[in-house]
Amino acid sequence: MRRNTLALLMISLGTLVGCGDAEGVYEEEGTVEDVAEMALVEGNAIQPNAIQPNAIQPNAIQPNAIQPNALTPAAMSPSSLAALQDPGEAGHMSRMFMRYAVGCAFDPSQSLTVTWTDELGMTQTETYVGKLGLAPSWATGPLDETGQRWVSACLAARTNWYGVTVTLSMRAPHDAIKHAGIVERYSYPKEEGAFWGNLFAPTPYLQSCVHVPNTDYVRSLMRDCAAGHVGPNGIESCGLIARRGSCDAVCDSLDPNNGFRPKCVYDGTVSPPRKTTEVVTVFLQ
Repeated sequence: MRRNTLALLMISLGTLVGCGDAEGVYEEEGTVEDVAEMALVEGNAIQPNAIQPNAIQPNAIQPNAIQPNALTPAAMSPSSLAALQDPGEAGHMSRMFMRYAVGCAFDPSQSLTVTWTDELGMTQTETYVGKLGLAPSWATGPLDETGQRWVSACLAARTNWYGVTVTLSMRAPHDAIKHAGIVERYSYPKEEGAFWGNLFAPTPYLQSCVHVPNTDYVRSLMRDCAAGHVGPNGIESCGLIARRGSCDAVCDSLDPNNGFRPKCVYDGTVSPPRKTTEVVTVFLQ
């Protein structure tokens, strides 16, 4: 089984809290077949503030500024590169976002290396390795609209209000994460909900829904971005992630073979409502 500890950047969907690091680090136990069987299981600790464009950190990287080009330092605009190299908190959040974005978009054969000078004048280098491969073409060219929605759904699914790592199983109608094996489905049987949106659009948006029967259970595991966080003033959303309530009300039923929600409503202001297929469904242990 492989385990990851990760962190995001612009909005730790939930509460703007710290996140894990060491993305790309795995502890592999058992046979190669065991590892492959659990290949869709991911850790998550991305904070809502890391995906909130400029809301908290004015100098943080903006997703819609990096999608027109290949995801390489050489192709980035001067402002995006400066955001990644900022030695302060904004730079930390930008690198967190980039770490998670690379993990969602690139496959394990791809990576991105970022170098900057910290506040003590020391040169620091981090390499972010791909994991899921939802948009691997971003390594060599622009992130198209479909890729934007896939990466956004993945980032939303990996956001944590508390900034702590909770291992989860992500499933979706995408070839990279479509087939959850028997071991994975047995080990992660509890549906949390689903996530979708486009963080890279001119007007970024992210949405989530919860499998209502499991609401209390998922909150007990410190996963609040689908169910909503119980705060002093009632139920709160995870930053940019807008809660849409019950998945049964806004999404198609679970695919009986692979256990994901094939489509969810992203625009209910028209009739019939517009739906998206770029949806990541999350299951917990």
